Amino acid sequence: MRIGRTLPPVAAPIRWRDLWHGITGMLAPARAIARFEEEVRRHFAVNHVFVMSSGTAALTLTLRALRSLSDRTEVVLPAYTCPSIPAAVLEAGLRPRLCDIDGATFDFDRARLERTLSADTLCVIAHDLFGIRADIATIRAMCRDRGIAVIEDAAQAMGMEDKGEKLGRAGDVGIFSLGRGKTITCGSGGIIVTNSTTIAGAVAAQYRRLPSPTPFQTLRHIVELVMLATFIRPRLYWIPAALPWLRLGETVVPRQITLARLSGMQAGLLRDWQRVLVLSNRVRSDAAAYFSRRLRLTPPAGPSHPYLRLPIFVATPREKARLYAQSQARGLGLSVGYPAPINEIPGLRGAFDDRRFPSARHVADTLLTLPTHQWLSARDKRAIVDCVTTASSARFTPWAKSRSGLPSRSRSTRTPAIRAR
Repeated sequence: MRIGRTLPPVAAPIRWRDLWHGITGMLAPARAIARFEEEVRRHFAVNHVFVMSSGTAALTLTLRALRSLSDRTEVVLPAYTCPSIPAAVLEAGLRPRLCDIDGATFDFDRARLERTLSADTLCVIAHDLFGIRADIATIRAMCRDRGIAVIEDAAQAMGMEDKGEKLGRAGDVGIFSLGRGKTITCGSGGIIVTNSTTIAGAVAAQYRRLPSPTPFQTLRHIVELVMLATFIRPRLYWIPAALPWLRLGETVVPRQITLARLSGMQAGLLRDWQRVLVLSNRVRSDAAAYFSRRLRLTPPAGPSHPYLRLPIFVATPREKARLYAQSQARGLGLSVGYPAPINEIPGLRGAFDDRRFPSARHVADTLLTLPTHQWLSARDKRAIVDCVTTASSARFTPWAKSRSGLPSRSRSTRTPAIRAR
């Protein structure tokens, strides 16, 4: 067990003044929620906004709404993604179907996606994993004539842009998360955005039946937020990290998804969210640029993109385990990502057949992520670079991109990695 300064793999800023705003939001919940919804509507230039108790709840409600509009029952999702996504599909009473990914971008393998779509496909969930934009335009072009909806899961990409366009608004529906490890947080929370009147009407019909948090739940959230704001700091993070029952850093499949509305307290806590979002993503951009320069990376979204976590690849699973162990011993906040393709994760295996997804498997075996959040000091960044370069003995190939700017289909790009100096 490490005792002393320890970096969390992910961290969203929570200031003490935000907690005070949360208390004022608790006193006037309707006003706080209406203000937050209107700010989101203007910020993303969308017509309809619904705020929920979590990002997973937001996705579940969206899927239930889409189900009410169609007899189709199948939802296509990436084989390497957050386990909460297939959990939401199952909670909505639908059937998840996996498609392998492009190992260079974490997006769908387009040729495989074309073959995966069927007459029973209700929707496709595309994720902006780590803040790297999915090719929503191509996915929508595949789906449009087949009557298939596209959900852009931008849970890890709130406030990020690509070529001047905000992520999360390119699909028929966009989902954001306000969870503890996202770009901004109110402890938990989720947002649904859409410009479709039909989909918004179906979501609203589901949303009207949802409960608001009880006073006891709101009080519990305040306590959790105080603890989070205190122990997320590197000088104290070693304490919760040492408590095994908290399962920090583990991939956990949610056993139950609670559908509820965002509380007034949480909306109040987000009073200054737009400014905090800009500052948070600026810090992440600077960290990504530093690591990209020092480690000679060319990440798919660009070296100065505000990655939620910066993904890197090593040569072998053994090398990954060794580098992660070095990071743990030094408290440097490297993370292993999701441990396996979705169909191999305990708690989800029973929902899938025996198909294999080689690109997803390769990513699970060789991916590590570097922290990019505001708690990194200049000394922490230097230590992370030192850890990666000295603990890695193998020769690596860097990220590569084709001249068109799209991921290359070459072998070196399909199995990307970093080169340590």
